[in-house]
Amino acid sequence: MSKKLVSDLIVNYLERRDVEYVFGLCGHTVIGMLDALSRSKKVQYISNRHEAIASTAADGYARITHKASVVLCHLGPGLTNVLTGVANAAFDSIPMVLIAGDVPSYYFGKHPHQEVNMHGDATQYRILEPVVKRAWRIDDAEALPEILDKAFRLAESGRPGPVLIDIPMDMFSREMDEELWARTYKDSHLTMRPALDPKAARAIAEKLVEAENPLLHAGGGILLAQASEELAALAEHLDIPVSRTLMGHGCLSDCHPLMIGQTGFWGLEFTHSLTVNADVILGLGTRFAEADSSSWYQGVTFDPDQTAFLQIDIDPSEIGRNYPVEIGAVGDLKIGLAQILEEVKKICPEGKRRPALREKIAVAKAEFKQQNEAISNDSRFPMTPQRILKDVKAVVPQDAIIFTDVGWNKNGVAQQFDITVPGTIHHTSGLANMGFGASAVLGGKLAAPDKVCLTLTGDGGFGVNPSCLATAVEKGINCVWVVMNNSAFGTIAGLEKANYQTNFGTVFHTPDGEAYSPCWAEVAKAYGVEAIRIESAEAFQPALRKAIAAQKPFLVEVPMENIVVPTPGCWNINDIYSPNDLVKEGKLVRKENGRYVAPSHSKSHKTN
Repeated sequence: MSKKLVSDLIVNYLERRDVEYVFGLCGHTVIGMLDALSRSKKVQYISNRHEAIASTAADGYARITHKASVVLCHLGPGLTNVLTGVANAAFDSIPMVLIAGDVPSYYFGKHPHQEVNMHGDATQYRILEPVVKRAWRIDDAEALPEILDKAFRLAESGRPGPVLIDIPMDMFSREMDEELWARTYKDSHLTMRPALDPKAARAIAEKLVEAENPLLHAGGGILLAQASEELAALAEHLDIPVSRTLMGHGCLSDCHPLMIGQTGFWGLEFTHSLTVNADVILGLGTRFAEADSSSWYQGVTFDPDQTAFLQIDIDPSEIGRNYPVEIGAVGDLKIGLAQILEEVKKICPEGKRRPALREKIAVAKAEFKQQNEAISNDSRFPMTPQRILKDVKAVVPQDAIIFTDVGWNKNGVAQQFDITVPGTIHHTSGLANMGFGASAVLGGKLAAPDKVCLTLTGDGGFGVNPSCLATAVEKGINCVWVVMNNSAFGTIAGLEKANYQTNFGTVFHTPDGEAYSPCWAEVAKAYGVEAIRIESAEAFQPALRKAIAAQKPFLVEVPMENIVVPTPGCWNINDIYSPNDLVKEGKLVRKENGRYVAPSHSKSHKTN
């Protein structure tokens, strides 16, 4: 039997899985893998200047391809640096396989260079255990074929997420019989997804048909399952309005006559007027998370006393997590929604028509846009965030792929920026970490080279890891960064100002109090990226058009006024951190003069 280096056999395996890219950063424990990758004709290595950039770029790639991306990292600081991107992938259900080099197996227990062994020998891989679906340490190179098959299958099936394979560096340089990899030629690369129990599909269909005010509440699971067409078909047959979470943005066109918009803290008043009064809500690929549910304050976004909750998710642990459900079902949403519609058509073949509801939705959308019209057209400089979003919408094609970061570029975009093509907007939701967009756009562009790919990011978020620019130049990744610069961590500055009347620690300034911000356009130029810092509101659209047409890495810096995103919902930080003893324990039941008030029997009678 012929023998090959384990590193070469791993690369051969990746080639057979049609892995196009490995995102990583070098280190002495992975140079054996780098050597093997250098000889590959099919797998390209994307070198980065920070492991968090590597894992975040891999996240962006997987969001577009719906396949597990691959990350390669070093031990010690490699593991601690890669953690943020891996955690973000975990919380947002993004498939990823992380291959980490470790100390030589024959040095276990001797504390060799860069090993973390505070609580056990050869256990540093456990740093990532809280944020991966499974962590394997390779103690026998012959186990690798089976573990690689398991790793990719686990990453991509069920609720997708990252997995870790920790490989002592000496394993890469061992020889191994090719015959031991025979199973990897036979193992299917596709795991079939489960349908709903037919009884569940029937019961859900009956509930939706019988309801007076039903509602479909769509989360990121719709986009993960690529079930937008099935969602639209069910909604249209029964004329059921669709609300969405942050991660559900783009699951259905924001211009669809039944899409009522985002719920929660950064939701819309009109959206809440329907969600809180629904008699039946079918949750689709969402756990009814805090920000999307106004910290679960009863009667703000949802009201379990008035609503029967139904829920479908690929992950059984999410069903009934935050609201009790009358029907909970496990299954793939693309298959499950088709099953439900089939059952609905048996009960109600002609469907239902709710023209008054459609008209109500249309009027509410028009009124909301009219409310923002003046500030969206305002030519003052620094620009208003609303004007920035209006101009971006005017320039980029509908199928452009956009990655946001945190702040106005995420919260305001999710609330006010219409997405019409499913899968073209990508937010960091669960971890909500600054720096996501600037690095994720690298992977997005590699996954969709023929699409316009850009990120809307703040100056705080972009400043976390600006060396993503170097990766773009080195690899010719022609993405666009739009840096919305308000010289602050704007969202937190607004929250602190509202609750404490100060912006301490949130606004950038010099020791003498003068406003401060790096000129990110000049920083980009230093990296070899073409860049423009605009000097007037009228200059932004031409600059963005130039950036898109350039077909090269390009940064546009936009000085921006720090205006707070409207927040029709609630978030419990107002309760927990406000010094004014506001509403406690989620006892929000009515609204007076636009403010939520605690019930009279509550310990607190003050307003929030």
